[in-house]
Amino acid sequence: MPQAATWIKELEWRGLIFDQTEGLEALMAKEKIAAYNGFDPSSDSLHIGNLLPMMTLVRLQRFGHTPIALAGGGTGMIGDPSGKSEERNLLDADAIAHNVERISEQLARYLDFDTKDNPAQLVNNADWLAPIGLLDYLRDYGKHLTVNVMLAKDSVKGRIDRESGISYTEFSYMLLQAIDYLKLAEQHNCVLQTGGSDQWGNITAGIDLVRRILGKKVYGLVNPLLLKSDGTKFGKTESGAVWLDPEKTSPYRFYQF
Repeated sequence: MPQAATWIKELEWRGLIFDQTEGLEALMAKEKIAAYNGFDPSSDSLHIGNLLPMMTLVRLQRFGHTPIALAGGGTGMIGDPSGKSEERNLLDADAIAHNVERISEQLARYLDFDTKDNPAQLVNNADWLAPIGLLDYLRDYGKHLTVNVMLAKDSVKGRIDRESGISYTEFSYMLLQAIDYLKLAEQHNCVLQTGGSDQWGNITAGIDLVRRILGKKVYGLVNPLLLKSDGTKFGKTESGAVWLDPEKTSPYRFYQF
């Protein structure tokens, strides 16, 4: 580990930074920040693909900053098209609520929610996404992201080039995640979103939305993806998933990090 390590330096030393926006390290040298990572509730367990983002938050807390774990109770109703070649099968509200509860329990094993100095926070984006009406969604948020920009994002562009295409439902996911960043910037003074490298387009969309509505500069940092031997990513809906929940069937079990 490098001498006089900072959170950024440690991540660099561990090879855990795929990309980041400019100015983040300078900001963190001056002040403690709040940062969040979203976790998709498409299953009732986190998996090995969540390992790097989760430990990024754990190490952030160890360096004195405040981690925010976001359970996607709202966005989970839509499904993230990032890294997916086909449309997701949508879960019903009860299944999503069950998965959010289970994932929240798993996150509590690794993040410290009781420390006095910088306790971790757990939020559910259904709390602010569910009450938004369609006209408010289009008028207050939709006008701030152009279709041109959204079409240029890899998560959308790759799907449009396929015969199956992408539904408007999944196309709208990017804006919903951007609203998450906006709400956390407003309510928790969050200035950083982390995630896997496949989330870069969604994160930069959130950065743009926060800048346009709040006039505030916020940042993004993404980890490299953990890939299987065939080059595809580990995921809850992918074959060969390796679960973090010891009750789920898996060739490996990861309890502690």
